[in-house]
Amino acid sequence: MLPELTPEEFSAALDSVAGEVVATLPDATPPIDAVELARSLGLAVAWDDRQQGRGRIVRLRGFAGTLAHGSILLRPDPRQERLQWAVAHEIGESCACQVFQQLRVDPREAPAGARELVANQLAGRLLLPQPWFGAHGRDCGWDLFELKTRYQTASHELIARRMLDFAPPVAITIFDHARRAFRRGNMPGRLPPPLPLELSAWQEAHQNGRPATASNHLYSVRAWPVHEPEWKREIVRTAWHAEDLGDIG
Repeated sequence: MLPELTPEEFSAALDSVAGEVVATLPDATPPIDAVELARSLGLAVAWDDRQQGRGRIVRLRGFAGTLAHGSILLRPDPRQERLQWAVAHEIGESCACQVFQQLRVDPREAPAGARELVANQLAGRLLLPQPWFGAHGRDCGWDLFELKTRYQTASHELIARRMLDFAPPVAITIFDHARRAFRRGNMPGRLPPPLPLELSAWQEAHQNGRPATASNHLYSVRAWPVHEPEWKREIVRTAWHAEDLGDIG
């Protein structure tokens, strides 16, 4: 977010604030319901089918001269994961100042888009809290479908992207309708295009509609099909076996 901040410092501040927010839920356990979390923070949740975005936070005037209170307005959507994300994002917006405070950053001096970045990062950590998600991921070998069963309020894509916040060195690639839509890694340096084993596992999942695996002495690949009647998406996770990634190619 700022050149003088390390990724570790930024992540630690986000995890700290997200943990404090989730702790407002009585007996919090996954899956986290963002609507209940908003209410635990004193934020009302209401519908507005005329707004353009999925969600926004506003201050509504109280009745009979009472104090204004925060409300999250949602546009109806048939996908519950989208509504959960919208609420979590607006909670992140409302709590972004706490992250800036922990980092001792003046929001007015932060780069353009910093608040949106913080809100997005907080949203992911609210739905997939660091202590639980990291432990569950390691316990199940980062199996996407098993994690989705436990964290039902988060989308498959959000769960996969959140894996990038944890060791080991990994890359996440998403294909939509046989076209690469996303590819990112958590290791330093330039991430190469999809490698032969990655493409092989992806094509198997795409064609057969079943999870696929592949591996060699350098890396292991798992591909999961997230298929719907009119939409075919595959999510590929590549994990390298060693910190030295010089032989990738």
